[in-house]
Amino acid sequence: MEYRKQINLKTIFSFILVLIMLSSCERELSDNAEFATFPTTAEIFIDTPVGLGSDFYFPFLGSKPTAFSVDNQEGYESDASMRVDVPNADDAEGNYAGAIFRVDGVGRNLTGYDALTFWAKASQGVSIDEMGFGQDFGENKFQVTRTSISLGTNWAKYVIPIPDPSKLTEERGMLWYSTGTQNTGGFGYTFWLDEVKFERLGTVAQSQPAILNGVAVNQDAFIDVPVQLTGLTQTFNLASGNNQTVAAAPSYFTFSSTDIDVANVNELGVVSVVDTGTATITATLGNVAATGSLELNVTGPFDFAPTPPIRDPGDVVSVFSDAYTSAPIEFFNGFFTPDGQTTLGGFIDVNGDGVIRYSELNFVALKTVNRVDASAMTNIHIDIKVEDAQIDNGDFVRVLLLAQNPDGSENEASIEIPSADLIAGDWISFDRPLSDFAGVNLSNLSLFFFVSDSTISNILVDNIYFYK
Repeated sequence: MEYRKQINLKTIFSFILVLIMLSSCERELSDNAEFATFPTTAEIFIDTPVGLGSDFYFPFLGSKPTAFSVDNQEGYESDASMRVDVPNADDAEGNYAGAIFRVDGVGRNLTGYDALTFWAKASQGVSIDEMGFGQDFGENKFQVTRTSISLGTNWAKYVIPIPDPSKLTEERGMLWYSTGTQNTGGFGYTFWLDEVKFERLGTVAQSQPAILNGVAVNQDAFIDVPVQLTGLTQTFNLASGNNQTVAAAPSYFTFSSTDIDVANVNELGVVSVVDTGTATITATLGNVAATGSLELNVTGPFDFAPTPPIRDPGDVVSVFSDAYTSAPIEFFNGFFTPDGQTTLGGFIDVNGDGVIRYSELNFVALKTVNRVDASAMTNIHIDIKVEDAQIDNGDFVRVLLLAQNPDGSENEASIEIPSADLIAGDWISFDRPLSDFAGVNLSNLSLFFFVSDSTISNILVDNIYFYK
């Protein structure tokens, strides 16, 4: 018995000693271990796609799927380039060109670079609508967009700065583009890209981030009605001496609230409104304070528009209304910043009910995915609520309908809602005959503008539909 007890003690002691040794080894390994990192490959296309894998090109809905190819006859100081053939506006396979280039596999560590660069030219002088990186058809957490990129017929180098490289530790969205023929009368064209890669230029300087387009916005808010922060940009001064502004995803920013018990912000730039009171939202990007702020005055629950009359759905063509089946919307705010637009906002979800909210209104456009045919309808209905404290003589809201025709042409017509027909703080329903919109092709409606020329700053919009 005593002998067995001694054996057990020796066994236990030996077991404890082994554990101590293993524990010591484990600590030593963890201190010196080299953790797995993602590839830092900078190149996207150098005569051929680089490291993207076999399945990397994903066209946008409605774009021509065959727009992209590798051109083995044209290149910048080489024999190959990326070629994009933008289709005619009436092409049955797709009326624009747009897609993402996504790494087929693990993402890349791009923290060592400060810009996406490429050489480009076109078959004629054109403006590419949008181009950037960070779209992966997932969260698109770090999407960056440069708009209105002017291409000539000779090769030139272009720069899209990274708002904050430290965020890009595992990025799959290498490149994306979207462009049509709005500026070419509906006629297609070709553009080429080459030497597409991320670089550390060292000349991307003077960070100037902004939210809400750099404006200090003051607006009413409602409990349980989220507010999406918009107008998020980053501007850098480049080696050319010119400033370059890009639209930056909210996740590049760090947001803060003066009173989180009233309103708080998540990393996607969505402000949750939780109680009555006042809170001001600000942001930083890479430790630089962003210009612009949002002061929210939370007064209570949301005031909905009057319930629209239940018309026979066969007598209605709806653009935006929960009461009817509505057209798919491409965007609620076109953000035409190069044209002087100041308007912020767009769609908001109020516990499952959709409403449109605009602030800093001068003009704004809502665009449907497909053309709206209202040619068989006789009237238009719109509910509008002016949220400004008062409405002055001469104030107005103009409603403009724009048609984009299959031949590439456009025509428009508008009506004006004067101050006498508006009441501050109240929903007003407007019904007008479509004959008031003389000159617009009602069978090809695509863009729906609200214009105030800054006479009225804040409006809610709901129940936009045509009927007979």
